[in-house]
Amino acid sequence: MTRQQFDLPVVVERHAGSPLSVQLGRQLREAMNDGRVRAGERLPSSRALASALGVSRTVVTAAYEQLYAEGWLEGRHGSGTYVADIAPAAAEMRERDDGSGGRPAEAGVIDLRPGVPWSGALDTPAWRRAWRLASNASPVARPDLRGLPGLRAALVEHLRRSRGVACPPERVLVTRGATSGLDLLAATVLRPGDRVGVEEPGYPNARSVLAARGATVVPCPVDEDGLMVDALPEGLRLVYTTPSHQYPLGGRLPVPRRQALIAWARRNDALIAEDDYDSEFRYDVAPLPALYGLGPDHTVYLGTTAKALAPGVGVGWLVARPELVEAIVGTREWLGDRTSTVPQEAVRILIERGDLDRHVRRMRAEYARRRVAVAETLGHLPLYGDTAGLHVVVGLPAGTVDGVVERAAAQGVLLSALDDRYAGVPGVHGLVLGYGGATVPQLRSGCSLVRRLVRR
Repeated sequence: MTRQQFDLPVVVERHAGSPLSVQLGRQLREAMNDGRVRAGERLPSSRALASALGVSRTVVTAAYEQLYAEGWLEGRHGSGTYVADIAPAAAEMRERDDGSGGRPAEAGVIDLRPGVPWSGALDTPAWRRAWRLASNASPVARPDLRGLPGLRAALVEHLRRSRGVACPPERVLVTRGATSGLDLLAATVLRPGDRVGVEEPGYPNARSVLAARGATVVPCPVDEDGLMVDALPEGLRLVYTTPSHQYPLGGRLPVPRRQALIAWARRNDALIAEDDYDSEFRYDVAPLPALYGLGPDHTVYLGTTAKALAPGVGVGWLVARPELVEAIVGTREWLGDRTSTVPQEAVRILIERGDLDRHVRRMRAEYARRRVAVAETLGHLPLYGDTAGLHVVVGLPAGTVDGVVERAAAQGVLLSALDDRYAGVPGVHGLVLGYGGATVPQLRSGCSLVRRLVRR
């Protein structure tokens, strides 16, 4: 081991407010981001770095594992831990400033509304190859309404590996996205007037879909950890939840609450619609397995490629018990609902060749940089939900939000109010600020404007 391997620009403080592993991970991330530690360089072993820093090996191992998950580090068999070569792709993305990564916006407008990934990063040889090969597939006269068998098999392995979801192919149905899956589920199991719980604040599209299927939507309170299971109302047929990264406040549902939610569903013979929202992108926190694994017969798992790839791909998935999948297939046939064959085949190729996993790792590192840029620029404004996903909530005093949104729009920065995510009276006020669809310079410019407007 050379001296250079020990001479990392990191210092951990036992009396600081954050855990030692989080401190170490953050400092290593910053060093790799600004070039003090470069791509291809070998890091010390966990034992050697722990000895140099005077901490336990567990601290270093936890930090390394998180950086592996985010795509910053890579292991070489029998050789050690190295800094991944992700900087060129990230630099290319930062240089793009044409607004192509999000929903259409007028020239010169900075769009900081949530729900948009950076789709400009998809212009890669792997992406083009997948679509070229997919377009060569022969048309199918009567496509399987469950989805292409090859994609369902690929999804079984992908979900097992990435989310701890163990299921056979007969439990998987390919959809057009998570919201599409929720709509198919609602059309299958709900009767007019059935009471359905939705997190408050929560995802407006989920409320709209369920109400359109005749359900009575019941707001269910959340706190900093997510859905408050003890406060669930009586008589719910189904509850829709986002346990990986509660939308929009960002809580991660702890394991005891997950267990309590499954127990509640069993007692009440109810279903849980688990939207695995933002599960791909985590920062400073280890992943929790999907809720589905605790109660597969009472949980319907909903996923999508919309954030990992782009909303326009139009491929998602639903995992449920076999008889429910069969019932949803019948609903789908009656509705004439289909998932296009070519995107399904392209997603299968991306999964089977490992290209989807590599893309997610690259984007995890890129979004981590953007999150840092947002937090640094906003300064001391309170932030919620910044441990995962592509957005943060910026807390603002009551009565100021509409004015900030209006004045920002007048200066070419589009913002979204947290109040719009409430069905009733808002309990927290602020902005839901997305950092997926804008470049880093745009983020800094837009967040600087927000900070100035709040100061006024």
